[in-house]
Amino acid sequence: MSKYMWPFIFMMTLSLQNHVAVSASYNSSNQNLSANIQKLALYQFKLSFKINSSASELCEGLSSGPSHPKTMNWSMSSDCCTWDGVTCDHITGNVIGLDLSCSHLVGSIPPNSTIFNLSFLQIIVFDSNNLFGALPVEIFHLPNLEALSLQFNSHLIVSLPKNKWGSSSSLQVLALTLTTLSGGIPDSIGFLQSLTFLSLSQCNISGSIPRSFSNLTQLTYLNLASNHFSGPIPYFLGNLQNLKILYLDFNNFIGLIPRSIGNLTQLSLLSLNSNSLTDQIPDSLAGLQNLTFLSLSHNKLTGQFPSWVANFSELTFLDLSENSLTGPLPSNLTLPNLTFLDLSDNSLNGTIPSVFFKFPSLTNLYLDYNKFTGHVHEFDSSKPLLQGFSCSNNLLDGPIPHSFSELVNLTSLDFSSNKFSGVDIGIFSPLKHLESLDLSHNSLSVRSTSTPMLPPRIQSLLLASCKIKEFPHFVRTAKSLAYLDLSNNQINGEIPQWIGSMGMHSMNYLNISHNSLTGGLENLPWNKLKYLDLQSNILQGSLPASICNSSSLIILNLSHNNLSGLLPSCTRSLKYSLSVFDLRMNSMGGSLPSTLINFRKLRSLNLHGNKLEGTIPSSFSEFDYLEVFDLGNNQINDTFPQCLETLQNLQVLILKSNKFFGIITKVSKIEHPFPSLRIIDLSDNEFLGPLPAKYIQNFKGMMNPDVNKLGRSYMGNSGYSDTVIMVIKGVEIEFTKILTIFTTMDLSRNKFEGEIPEYIGNLESLRYLNLSHNNLTGHIPSLIGKLSMLESLDLSFNRLVGVIPQQLTSIYSLSRLDLSQNDLVGHIPEGAQFNTFENDSYAGNFGLCGRPLSKKCTSKKQQEKIGNDEDEDEDDDLFFSGFTWEAVAIGYGCGVLVGFVVGYVMFLAGKPKWYTRIFARELGLKVRRLEIRR
Repeated sequence: MSKYMWPFIFMMTLSLQNHVAVSASYNSSNQNLSANIQKLALYQFKLSFKINSSASELCEGLSSGPSHPKTMNWSMSSDCCTWDGVTCDHITGNVIGLDLSCSHLVGSIPPNSTIFNLSFLQIIVFDSNNLFGALPVEIFHLPNLEALSLQFNSHLIVSLPKNKWGSSSSLQVLALTLTTLSGGIPDSIGFLQSLTFLSLSQCNISGSIPRSFSNLTQLTYLNLASNHFSGPIPYFLGNLQNLKILYLDFNNFIGLIPRSIGNLTQLSLLSLNSNSLTDQIPDSLAGLQNLTFLSLSHNKLTGQFPSWVANFSELTFLDLSENSLTGPLPSNLTLPNLTFLDLSDNSLNGTIPSVFFKFPSLTNLYLDYNKFTGHVHEFDSSKPLLQGFSCSNNLLDGPIPHSFSELVNLTSLDFSSNKFSGVDIGIFSPLKHLESLDLSHNSLSVRSTSTPMLPPRIQSLLLASCKIKEFPHFVRTAKSLAYLDLSNNQINGEIPQWIGSMGMHSMNYLNISHNSLTGGLENLPWNKLKYLDLQSNILQGSLPASICNSSSLIILNLSHNNLSGLLPSCTRSLKYSLSVFDLRMNSMGGSLPSTLINFRKLRSLNLHGNKLEGTIPSSFSEFDYLEVFDLGNNQINDTFPQCLETLQNLQVLILKSNKFFGIITKVSKIEHPFPSLRIIDLSDNEFLGPLPAKYIQNFKGMMNPDVNKLGRSYMGNSGYSDTVIMVIKGVEIEFTKILTIFTTMDLSRNKFEGEIPEYIGNLESLRYLNLSHNNLTGHIPSLIGKLSMLESLDLSFNRLVGVIPQQLTSIYSLSRLDLSQNDLVGHIPEGAQFNTFENDSYAGNFGLCGRPLSKKCTSKKQQEKIGNDEDEDEDDDLFFSGFTWEAVAIGYGCGVLVGFVVGYVMFLAGKPKWYTRIFARELGLKVRRLEIRR
């Protein structure tokens, strides 16, 4: 049952019982509807809904009774007080309660609904149906309404009255969980001073909590979890001194935990987890002596573990995980009723006090991801209640305590990523309920002194980096094993035949990567596997045809092996199968089969570093889910695959180091090609013509200026991270994880020509731009200065002219700049990052001057004089040009001899100044000017 639901069900049941027991409690002089009229109103209300069994899918675990259509058997021939879900006052016969929760109802409540005629209604419960549309405000005008619950109707829109609630101010229970609260919480909520139960979780509320909440002094239950509240937690919540349960978790609260929370001395449950609360846990919380449940996890709390927790004798649940707590743990905790303790993901240090292994009622203890040192103490095996234990990712050493073998109720054990020494796997055999065991990444060497039996229910066994030298035979006895990790060991030889048959009927995750496996892939249980990772071995041979029958396979990683042969040509469509197909760094040959499209669900296709040839099939345009496509370092001989432009989810496209050729089309088949692309690498091919303007204009994935405000996340599936090899700042780097905010464009080492388009400045989230080693001409666009996140800009080895735009100095993130080997002129801009760049950034641009070059820039007057000299020399250059070509042309027209004579006369009649300068020291400058002009 949901943690948000059980208090409500209890209160509602108690409330209904109380109301049934009270007779003639309400004055009916205003509206004395007959029993028949009330029955007719109910029946007409029933007719406004359809019944659909899928409408109550949320009922499982949320309702005190089974899900069934309560209105199905309502009949006008029977007393409505006997109808399922209807409660009547047993003296007056008036309908006072209507509970249609989990009744498979589909529809909306109209403003003129007959239910609003039932003026004696005190309790309305419509939880877990499929009500939709706007809830009529008339429901709040029912004069005797005390409890209203519409929870778990996710398409229902509720607007609370903005003004005084009037007769509804007697409302005691209001539960709207998982509806949409339009307009937020109005200040008028403060008029409900009889309210004792308020649940508004998952209502899509933003903003702050109204100050009028301080008037709700009768509240005992308040749930505002899973919304978008922001700002500090209001101090005035400390006025609600009758509160017993307070949920504010999963919001955006910031700042300190108010000291006033310590005034809520009747609290038994306090949940503030998953916010952004900071600073230390206030000592004022020490006054909450009645707490049984305290969760402050997933915040930014600092300081030490609160020692006053030792006084919480009633505490059963304590979660302080994922904060920044430091220091040692106290050694004086007793906590006789504590069953759950989670201190993971902090920076706690020192040894783990022995008292933490002696809590008499403890069932779950999680200490992982801290900085604990020393040994793990023995548990009291006379009280074997412990079910889950994790101390992973610490600095613990020594042996694994033998007492764990006597804790017979254990279901999960995690000792990974520490410095534990050797262990006999057989000590875990007595644990009949153990389902998960992780010994990975320690200093231990897993051994077995006999032929041990693994626990009969073991489902997950992780033995990565355990110095195992051969396939452990004890795995064969695990009939329920579904998850096996033997990666980063020293296993050699072939994959044993029994791994595909004996004891592997439920196997769906197999990781034997980073070993020394040889042989082929024939012995694997292809028909069962969902995840297979064999990367970084010495496997040989071709891919078996049985891959085409792997309808359950989701992730296949065979990268960094010696596999050869052809890619599979699967003729059967596998619509619900493979998501990741990683074959990078092998020796696969042949062409790309068009039937690869039968892996319809492919999200990542990585074939980097093979020997693939031919073209990209047009059928690849049907990869609707494809996010990563890497064909780099192959021998593909094709024009640009325009068919891929329709892929709406494609984020990474790597075609580098192949034999692609030709002009990338100026037109597109669709209006917005490549809308999600963030990483594109076409380097080291034979593309020519202008840069792909149509595509650059539509790279929406590179145009988000607020990308740095997004959370830090990586591309990939559960258990698999996408990998890409790219040249960044002149260095080839393998990114084993790809940030979802990473953006780069590399079109270098091709034959692109023409100008760099101005609108490249619209790619505001671009971090790396490489257009080097092409034939680009024209000026550097000043709009590149808009790329405020750019870290590397490489335009070297082109034919760019003009000055370096001053706007580039506004890119404060720029750490690498290469403009070398162009025809740039003028003063090098100064300021910001430009003061850090060395000579290499500008080499080969003879017209540049200023820091960091040794060549000083001339004054303005000198520049004007040079300009006048250049105008005077223009005729010389024209004459030189005429001598070179016109004389030769005349020579061909009149004969070689006549042409030579005419040319010689032109030379004698020409300007001696030109002849002098041929041998004068200005020769180099004159020739350079002429080359630039041409």
